[in-house]
Amino acid sequence: MKLKTELNKEELAIFRKLNTPRKIQDFLEELRINFDKGNDTCMSPRRVLRERKAHCVEGAMLAAAVLWFNGEKPLLLDLSAVDRDFDHVVTLFRRNGFLGAISKTNHAVLRYREPVYRTVRELALSYFHEYFDDVGRKNLREYSTPLDLRKFDVEWVVAEEDPWYIAEALCDIPHKKIVDRKTIASFRRADPVEIEAGKLVQYKNIS
Repeated sequence: MKLKTELNKEELAIFRKLNTPRKIQDFLEELRINFDKGNDTCMSPRRVLRERKAHCVEGAMLAAAVLWFNGEKPLLLDLSAVDRDFDHVVTLFRRNGFLGAISKTNHAVLRYREPVYRTVRELALSYFHEYFDDVGRKNLREYSTPLDLRKFDVEWVVAEEDPWYIAEALCDIPHKKIVDRKTIASFRRADPVEIEAGKLVQYKNIS
């Protein structure tokens, strides 16, 4: 496998150790959140391992690379929100015919999903209710076709320059709507207690 020849000794040891989605998720939890202070980044898995921090796309790429190394497809899923909110990206995996997701996030929600979902839509919808902003508006609108990172060969795994083409491909790949405008108009906002709970984060953004 070409990927194995591109990794250094330390990277190989980590990739071999993280041989299940649960182990990958546990490893991502140990990485600090990348707050992108000063400049937006899209670090490769190599740089994430070196910097020991990641935001959602960077964590998703690392998880995909490790799954690929261990014989699984490196699939990313883009969860697309309205313009006032941020998209979220997760890594798909399959167990016994069911889909789960590995997720790097700073928030208490939008996290790991156990492999209990029959379709990509089912899994995407599992993120819908908690995808609200600080005034309770529910903002998730679309989900992408899974992006198979094997189409980009292995350079994105070990690149020193940010592989922005991965993020761009996630934006460009076809997306499916979760809900129509009529239904959106009927949405109820999240309760104050939900909004307060949604502010719980793992790492504080200290400027």
